[in-house]
Amino acid sequence: MTPAPRAIFAIPGDITTLTGGYLYERRLLEGLRELGREVRHLQLGASFPDPTQADLADAARQLAACEADTPLILDGFLVGELPTMTLERVTAPMVGIVHHPLALEAGLDDARRELLFRTELANLRLMRHVIVPSPHTAAILTERYDVASDRITVARPGTDAPLGPPAPTQPPLLLSVGIQHPRKGHDVLLAALARLQHLEWTAVIVGGNYDPPHAEELARLHASLGLGERVRFAGKVDAAELSDLYRSASIFTLATRYEGYGLVFDEALAHGLPIVSSAVGAVPDTVPTDAGLLVAPDDRAALADALATLLTDDAHRRRLATAAAHAGAALPSWSDTAALVGAVLDGVAQ
Repeated sequence: MTPAPRAIFAIPGDITTLTGGYLYERRLLEGLRELGREVRHLQLGASFPDPTQADLADAARQLAACEADTPLILDGFLVGELPTMTLERVTAPMVGIVHHPLALEAGLDDARRELLFRTELANLRLMRHVIVPSPHTAAILTERYDVASDRITVARPGTDAPLGPPAPTQPPLLLSVGIQHPRKGHDVLLAALARLQHLEWTAVIVGGNYDPPHAEELARLHASLGLGERVRFAGKVDAAELSDLYRSASIFTLATRYEGYGLVFDEALAHGLPIVSSAVGAVPDTVPTDAGLLVAPDDRAALADALATLLTDDAHRRRLATAAAHAGAALPSWSDTAALVGAVLDGVAQ
């Protein structure tokens, strides 16, 4: 009997963390195993993306011990944060995952941004292959990080079929899904919603408290704008509650300042929701032009206008919803994504 193909998947922290990056990697790990591969989850310290010296030392030890004949998949934080000398000591053939370069994260000072760029630039040269979720991220790696295009595979995230038919509530529910972090632009969304209080709607923002100081700032902004119970921060929710929210919503909106992909847009498309978001990063490649309205990032007035258009023009909203459902039906499954990455691992192993 031919043994199952082996691989190691190094991921720091809690793999059940509710962010797009962790969701992508957890579903990829599960998908590779479901396809009959023997994939060992190498759990590293939880302090990434700002690793402690103890977690860096532990990562160096565990990665150096990986077998030289077994492909090693590295989480995006590891590719961007580990000292290059640590990865130079790894004998296993490495496959890096880059959701988006860490130097493109919001809120970094110039010194931190430059350090992350230089680290990731050097580390990417050590990767046998790189997995990215979007053509946008692939283009950044070839243009700014000198990664040859034949060393990059775009493995678009998979999607799950909705658990039931749409059941939109009245007044229309505006749904936003994203961690409470400056990059997600929830502050912009709150300011836009404050301009729309003359219209009928409610809003729910789903996402954990990933950046406590920013979450406190959002709470203060919510109170100062007088949005009251019309806007609810739901925090982390389980899969069943999130599914119910998608089915209950009439519009999906995320005022993001940057996305290397944005799993939530695919979830919205799968549920047939018209999308209002920012024309930034991979969003224009992810959201079909006939399924959403995209505005400039940080433009609260334009975001408010786009939301008002869909709230007041039922025919327009239905046209976008139909296009979204059509696009959502054509999205890949997680099994498709895992099969594509599995082929990369086979090539690296050979």
